Amino acid sequence: MIEQHKTYIDLVRNYFHFQQNVYGEEILLDKPVHLLFQTEKDRSEPGLSLIEEKVMQCSRCSLHKGVHKKVFGEGSKEAKLLIVGEAPGREEDLQGKPFVGKAGELLTKILKAIDFTRDEVYICNILKCRPPQNRDPDPQEIKMCFPFLEEQVSVIKPEIILALGRFAGQTLLNTQTSLARLRNEIHQYKGIPVFVTYHPAALLRDAKKKYDVWEDVQRLRKAYDNLVGDKPEWQPGKK
Repeated sequence: MIEQHKTYIDLVRNYFHFQQNVYGEEILLDKPVHLLFQTEKDRSEPGLSLIEEKVMQCSRCSLHKGVHKKVFGEGSKEAKLLIVGEAPGREEDLQGKPFVGKAGELLTKILKAIDFTRDEVYICNILKCRPPQNRDPDPQEIKMCFPFLEEQVSVIKPEIILALGRFAGQTLLNTQTSLARLRNEIHQYKGIPVFVTYHPAALLRDAKKKYDVWEDVQRLRKAYDNLVGDKPEWQPGKK
């Protein structure tokens, strides 16, 4: 690490010496200094930290004005299962983490039921800022924020995506199809299988939907075993 730092220091020193020799004392930069010395891999595959930095600086829509903390996402950067929700709620806005309220607690239990932990997956939302009073996202907000999710997916490269709720499913799949119909099929997002089910918050309002979600995540887990196969084969009810 020390040698790497010395290399960057030498690069910066040489760059400014060149600038001084050519332009004199006035040095003009057309991009931030740290971007001048990125490798080809850095430029072609920006890490999650760089995407998060852009999210934290984002002012594309008015939502950023009223939030306590933006909620980028969390979990394993090598996750094979990506979980996408709608938008942060009150607790998420206060803590800056996704799915930490009552709906988040329920999501953790759902994952445990199919032998996943939150540390194994990556969890994020369509929107990175909480809409006022937890209202539905509007189309312009989704349009402005969705590119961040696209970048997250391109870096994480999940094998399967689970979309929670109507907005997550419709946005990822670019469709207005109802959630009830989306649940009945396996979809594709840029070649990645996508499963759609109810948002955990919907289960808190209507406990009858829990059976539907249980059916959906069982199908997801079976597909995971077939496509990924990096976990012991799962059987419902097996301890």
